[in-house]
Amino acid sequence: MALRSLAGSIAKSVVQTMGVSGPSALGAGRLRLGQAALFGLRGYADAALTKDEVTARVLEVVKNMEKVDPAKVNEESCDFTKDLGLDSLDTVEVVMAFEEEFQLEIPDDEADKIASCQQAIEYIAQHPMAK
Repeated sequence: MALRSLAGSIAKSVVQTMGVSGPSALGAGRLRLGQAALFGLRGYADAALTKDEVTARVLEVVKNMEKVDPAKVNEESCDFTKDLGLDSLDTVEVVMAFEEEFQLEIPDDEADKIASCQQAIEYIAQHPMAK
């Protein structure tokens, strides 16, 4: 109900700002939400990232970490601790870098499970909010 009220307020503001006599003057370019009309708003869904895009970006993030030798970074077997020599704090920093790169938030319980490039790729590729 609050959403309808907010939508109605927005619609009224748009109508007043645009200087039209009412919602019908705006024509077919309106979206109905319950009884409220929203005008001039379009929703475009972001295209999902492909696994290849995620892979390339994950590997690039890891290669750019200060303590990482870029030559050791690969998609198949790249454990942060065993292969790259990162400690637990470094691993947290890597996960935070993934969050920034892909504009998402990884919950702590999920972040604890990401210990390799492959695990990061799998998690991010399946995450609906990854950009």
